[in-house]
Parts: sequence; structure tokens; C-alpha cells
Amino acid sequence: MEKLLLAVNVASPDPEDLNAVFRAAHSIKGGSSTFGLTDIAEVTHVLESLLDRIRQGQMALTSEHVDAFLAAKDVLKSMLDGHKHGADVDQGAVADVRRLLEALSQGKSSAPAKAAAPAAGGVPVAPGGVCRYRIEMPVIADKDAEALADELAMLGKIEKTKSPEGQWVFILDTAEPLDDVVAICAFIVNVADLKISQAVESAPSADQERGYGFFDNFVTQEERERTQGYGFFDNHTAIEDKEREQGYGFFAPFVPLDISAKKPDAETLSQPHPDDAPLAVTEHAAAEKKAAKAAAAAAAGHESSSIRVSVEKVDQLINLVGELVITQAMIEQRVGKLDPMTHEHLLNSVSQLSRNTRDLQESVMSIRMMPMDYVFSRFPRMVRDLAHKLGKQVEFVTHGAATELDKGLIERIVDPLTHLVRNSIDHGIELPDARRASGKSEAGTLSLSAEHQGGNIIIEVTDDGGGLNREKILAKAKQQGMPVTDNLSDAEVWQLIFEPGFSTAEQVTDVSGRGVGMDVVKRNILAMGGAVDIRSSKGFGTTISISLPLTLAILDGMSIRIGEEVYILPLGYVVESLQPLAQDIKEISGQGQVLRVRGEYLPLIPLYQIFNIEPSFTDPSQGLVVILESDGKKAALFVDDLIGQQQIVVKNLESNYRKVAGISGATILGDGGVALIVDVAALLRSSRQLNDESVFS
Repeated sequence: MEKLLLAVNVASPDPEDLNAVFRAAHSIKGGSSTFGLTDIAEVTHVLESLLDRIRQGQMALTSEHVDAFLAAKDVLKSMLDGHKHGADVDQGAVADVRRLLEALSQGKSSAPAKAAAPAAGGVPVAPGGVCRYRIEMPVIADKDAEALADELAMLGKIEKTKSPEGQWVFILDTAEPLDDVVAICAFIVNVADLKISQAVESAPSADQERGYGFFDNFVTQEERERTQGYGFFDNHTAIEDKEREQGYGFFAPFVPLDISAKKPDAETLSQPHPDDAPLAVTEHAAAEKKAAKAAAAAAAGHESSSIRVSVEKVDQLINLVGELVITQAMIEQRVGKLDPMTHEHLLNSVSQLSRNTRDLQESVMSIRMMPMDYVFSRFPRMVRDLAHKLGKQVEFVTHGAATELDKGLIERIVDPLTHLVRNSIDHGIELPDARRASGKSEAGTLSLSAEHQGGNIIIEVTDDGGGLNREKILAKAKQQGMPVTDNLSDAEVWQLIFEPGFSTAEQVTDVSGRGVGMDVVKRNILAMGGAVDIRSSKGFGTTISISLPLTLAILDGMSIRIGEEVYILPLGYVVESLQPLAQDIKEISGQGQVLRVRGEYLPLIPLYQIFNIEPSFTDPSQGLVVILESDGKKAALFVDDLIGQQQIVVKNLESNYRKVAGISGATILGDGGVALIVDVAALLRSSRQLNDESVFS
């Protein structure tokens, strides 16, 4: 329903779109009535009546109607969550939306009963309905707690205390949804470690009327439920009369239903949610029976061609395939020493096993893959609400929604993308007057795209706004004491916005301005083995490009040797390898060595010094160097020897042992030994801190 409402053309709506929205509402009403969720059915009945008048041409569709329908969708979702998970439902918001729909049905303005504007992606809160949240944090650094408290203060009034155990406790009074509170906390701490409890504060009369909290009028609440027909009370006859009057259930004057004409909700089928099965809806109009049967057949095909499996089972399967890959590597290493003439059949069989193992591994990994639409579908509503709030016009476009990414990564990319999208609307796209003055259309375009490039996925957030202001960024950087010069390249200037605490916002708003976020966005992307890049042109817009590996479970790596130790370099970072000439190696006083490669000077990193290992060679011209590239910067890694390229199964070192600096994980080699996987991004960052960047620029 939301997807159709966001896409509808208010000036000349497509009749089929209006019919589809009506069918969705009818489906919700019928389903909720069937299962005794009378409160949902009552709201949907009013919604359905208004939709019916619009689709029959008795009333023209307006943007006010669309706003009301979206508010109703949020309220219905909150009510469903209340039944499903026992979550608190803001009955004031429910009443406001119902009054709004009734007023619009009668052709009145919505001003007397204006529904509260919902926050992006959240549930609307009734005006004056302030929730008090008690947020217990895990043990975090004081500076992180202060930054988080400042950010939460944008949502309302906050009090902070520290427990004797060193844990921070925040008391937040806010009218914003809990989703917004959790989303802000997620940038600093793991959401699973949070403990959030809630009490609702409102005026006493409203509390007594609505039954929020723990008050003495519980009997009154029960009486209210009895009169409204929630539950199983003695006035069942009255409820039945009301249902018959409003058309719930199978009462006169409705024609008896043809069970074969069950019609699945087309919108539900087109985007099945992992937690929800498609809901069949019975349609009374004889003219739509044929279409209903076709959709029912499609639903049957959809259900029979898929199976729901828990993520734990898929992860267990992937682990087993990983062990199989390791075992196959061991077999290959053993048979590699055999005489190929004598053991020809055995070697052929092992070769066939290798191909089958790789095919199996690719098939199993594809089970974890999910389309980017899982992420993209969250943004149209958020963009619409945020643009409306800021007084801007934004057209939202997506490309490559079918592009697939590992489930583990797709869940971790949601928060960084959300921040980048909000930033583009707030800072990138100009107000309509400013756009018109610069010869642009009043509506800005914001696009999200995803595509595969080799073993990576490239996700881009692009806006056609004003672009980044080089002079303003440099001035702000100098003001904050950053070591910058005017001869920095544009790419280096753009990277400054990812520095902690950096913000060019003129004033702090609840959208952005504190400089908390962009540095966390970059840190989160780097932690996923990705990279982030910015391209901007003043007056024409900005593109922020994120590159991520398709999966973190199994990757292609290059084995290198230093002394007696074997390490793995992820192949995605490797550019080339070579044996350097003595004249290409230069010593810089106090800065270490650099290597000249085709006229470019790269910092030379001796891996044996980083990991304190006794090497075979200390002279780079006797060993080998591997040219690595991460985050747009290159370095030459000095190693003793290259062993070869192979597929490796990544094992988490932190959960099995402890975190090791410069190491991102471990793997088991064909000979049964353990090799550590080098954290190339961290290695290059530490190298740039140890060396003067101006020498290599």
C-alpha cells in the first residue's frame, strides 16, 4: 500500500493503482476481522470507505489524502505490532488518524484533527504524547557517551548518569519513535547490548482516558475494551450488530462468497516480506473474479517454489562447505606430490572434486545473497517525509535493486546508507527557489544504485544538488586545527568530511550538523572490508561511492611467506607484485624507505618489522614486493616470497582467540596449518600515520 501511495500521481491517478490500494485496505480489513483484531478493522473500514469514494470518482484525490493514507498505514502497522509483539500502541495517534479519515470522507479540512507527522520510517506520535525511555548503555568511552548524549538531545530532553559499575544511563523524554532512538545509538554501540525500558507520560486526564501506564482506572479500561469489542465479552450481540451494519464478516446484504475467487494481495506478492505469508483476500465484485483466480494461481506457484529456512541452518551449511573447501585443499596438496603417470585416474578424480567443491561453495553462498531492494525499499518513505520537512522537492530513483549482496553485509549497510541519504537531502539538494535561480528544475533528483564489479558490489548515492564547497571545507578544517594546505587535491579535500567531528552545517538541526555520523559511516564501511569514495562538482551534485566485497565468508587470497610464517593477502587489495631494483629504493631520513614504481613513489612497508618476524631477506631488492591499494592509497609490501593464489575460508580470530592488530581473521591451509589474514586497510592507514604524506603525494 505504501509503495503504491508514494508512486501515485495525485493530479491524474491511475485507476488501477487506486483499485490496488483499495484492495490492500480491503484485504487488511477482512483479515483483521477474521482474526478478531477489531481495532484494526474499525480503522481500516473508515480508510476503505474514503478510498472507495475516490476510486469511484465521487471525490478527487489530493496530496492531503495521500498524507492521511500514509499516516493510517503507520498506525495500522503499530497496531499490528501491538497484537503481534505486545508493543505499546499510541491510542491518541489512532484516534487522531481515524478522525482525520472521517473528516476527509465528509469533504472537510483536516485542520481540526490533524494527525501527527510521522518521523521517517517510524510510527506517528500524537501531539503531546511524550515517551520516557530509560537507556542503559554497555561500558563505553566517556567521549563516545557525551557525543551520543548530544545526538540524543536533538530528540528531546535527556538526563545522563553513570552507575558505580561505570555504565552510562540516559533518561530521554521524547515524542519521536523508538526506532529513531535505536538508530542513533547504533552508530556508537551494538544494539543487542542496549537495555531500553519505557514509561509513557501525558496529561493525567489523557492517561486516565487512554489507559496508558499503571493507573487505578484499570476497570475503566476494561469497560472500554468491552464496549469496543476487544476480547470475548458478553455484548457479543452488539458487536455482531455493528459488524453486520459495517459489513464485517458474512452477513446480509452481501452475496455469499465464491471461495474459489480468493485473490492474493498483488502488492504483498510482488514484494514478499520474510516474516509474512501472502494474505488471501476475497473480492465481491464479479468483474474481478477472473483476475483474482489468476493471482491465486500465481500465489500457489510462489508458495510451492520457495521454502523458508532459518538463518542458523544456512550458516551451519556454509560452515560445513567451508570445512569441505579446506579438506579439498589438503587432498590437493597431498596428491600434488604423486607421480601423474602412475596416479592419473586419482589426479583426475581430485580435479573433478575441486570443480564440484567450488560449484557447491558458490551455490551455497548464493543462498545467503539478498537483493539490494531489501535496503532500497526502506528509503522512498523516508525521502518523502524528510524532503517535506525541509521544504524541498526530491525525486527518488533506484537502479540495480535486483543486485545481490550477502545477508550479513546487507544488514550492516542499512545505517550508513540511511545517513548518506539524509545528508544528500539536507546538505546536497537545494531549496526550490535556489534551484530555480541556478537554472535547475525545482525538484532535485536523488538516486541509489547498485552493481557488481568483479568480486565487489558498488553502491552509489548521487544527488544533483549544489555539490561540495572546497573553500568552505578547507576553511572549516583550518578552523578545527587540521593539518591542511591549499594545494590539496579535490579528492583529498572531500575525504576531510569523514574526519571525526567535522561539519560545515551553519546550524545544528535534528537532521544533521553535529559532525557525528560521517566518520562512523566510513569506519563501518572499512570494518566490512569496503572503501568509500567521493566525486563532486560544484553546482552539479555529489556522488558517494561505496565498494564492498560480495561476502566475508570465503574469499580469494594470495599466500605470502616471511621467514617461516605464511600470511594471506585478500586478492581484492592486490594490484601487482614485482622484484624491485636497488636503484628504485630510496631512503628518506626519519621516514623509512620508498619505492619508485613507474615514476610514482610508494611507501615501502617491511612486513617482518610490523609483525616482528625473522625474515629471509632484509634487502628489498633480494625479496619481492606486493603493491597494495586501499581507500585510494597505494603502498608496497616487502615480503620474502609468494606462494600462490588460493580460495580461503575466513575464520573469526576475535571470537576464537583475541583481536590482533593488523590481522582481520585467519584460515586453515592445505597442510593443516593456520595462516593469518592481513588487514590491508589498517596496515595502509598505520603506514600513512608513520610517514609524511606530502613526501608521497
